[in-house]
Amino acid sequence: MSAQLDAIDRALINDYQGGFPLSAEPFAEVGASLGIDAEEALARVTRLLEDGTLSRFGPMYHAEKMGGGLTLAALEVPEDDYERIAEIVNGFDEVAHNYARDHDFNMWFVLATETPEGVAETISKIEAATGLVVHNMPKKEEFFIGLRFEA
Repeated sequence: MSAQLDAIDRALINDYQGGFPLSAEPFAEVGASLGIDAEEALARVTRLLEDGTLSRFGPMYHAEKMGGGLTLAALEVPEDDYERIAEIVNGFDEVAHNYARDHDFNMWFVLATETPEGVAETISKIEAATGLVVHNMPKKEEFFIGLRFEA
């Protein structure tokens, strides 16, 4: 990850986490607000993605409200096999996030599926592909914390 963020990069990250212009030319609007043109705004987002400063860029959807399924899952992965298992898990389109943790369950990931039944189907496929037991932890209650990261 690049730590070389200038004031424009920081403003781009900080100002647009909570929403992006819905218009025919959103990068022109973003650029104008930052004092740059649309091409530079797009180039900066691309660079921040490529250098790992940003892990994703796009809308956030609420899978359940759209008729889909959502769950938090965990695996207990042998350390010497972690990279291979991470590659397998990350190969599933349904895996929205995947994080390493310092715990017996050392790989935690979010599954977002097109249907509620898709959660169990995807878990079965991940278990078959990895040879490991997936621990499914569906939410009991949802809390909105308004998570933001300051650059």
